[in-house]
Amino acid sequence: MAGMRKKVFIVLIVAVLAVAGYLAFHDNSSSIFSKKSGFSSSGSAATNPSGFNKQQYSLTDPASIWVVVNKQHPLNPKDYVPTDLVTPDVPLRVPGNASMQLRQATASALEQMFTAAKAQGVSLMLSSGYRSYAYQVNLYGGYVNTEGRAVADTQSARPGYSEHQTGFAADIEPVSKNCEVAECFGDTPEGKWLAANAYKYGFIIRYTAADQSITGYEPEPWHIRYIGAALSTEMHNTSVATLEQFFDVSGGAVYN
Repeated sequence: MAGMRKKVFIVLIVAVLAVAGYLAFHDNSSSIFSKKSGFSSSGSAATNPSGFNKQQYSLTDPASIWVVVNKQHPLNPKDYVPTDLVTPDVPLRVPGNASMQLRQATASALEQMFTAAKAQGVSLMLSSGYRSYAYQVNLYGGYVNTEGRAVADTQSARPGYSEHQTGFAADIEPVSKNCEVAECFGDTPEGKWLAANAYKYGFIIRYTAADQSITGYEPEPWHIRYIGAALSTEMHNTSVATLEQFFDVSGGAVYN
């Protein structure tokens, strides 16, 4: 009987050790799976360290405030027209012109930014906003006729590839028209204010000198893009300048 009890005891010890080993392996493998897959054990999508959700809005829907439009990613459809274009209550370069319109959310944010700038002694004006597909056909065609296609592609978007067509982009200039739509705008008090403060109102300077190889365009310190304050603040805080880098989306100078 003593021998039998000893054998039973040994079997029980082996069983306990086996269960403990299985549980340890299961916990460890689950942890590894979570890290590799990007999902937590509960199945929810992992976020970056700041907790920012990069999947909140579409990057391809032309109506999305996060839509990425560049030479690799045209609008779909290419002749897209926003449904809520309005004229913002700000100084306008060409009052009454269709290019003075913006999407409603963009217009509201622009009004807030211009008001804040004015309070600090900076007078800004909207130089250009929404541009239709047909408008871009004429604009781009003009660059091609005078500069050639290669140079035109560094200065103007082909029809269907322009951020202005989304209604989320705006060109800004001083009310004085000093350095109007020119690179020297970045050195003016108005340009410096815009570069330092645009993110607070949901905008980014879309085309910078440092990121020309990524965006595919020459620097345009006057060109701002509305993406919402949450994203613009996150990009500012993480020192990421372009949508392509933030969302790991292709860009560059070559058209798709």
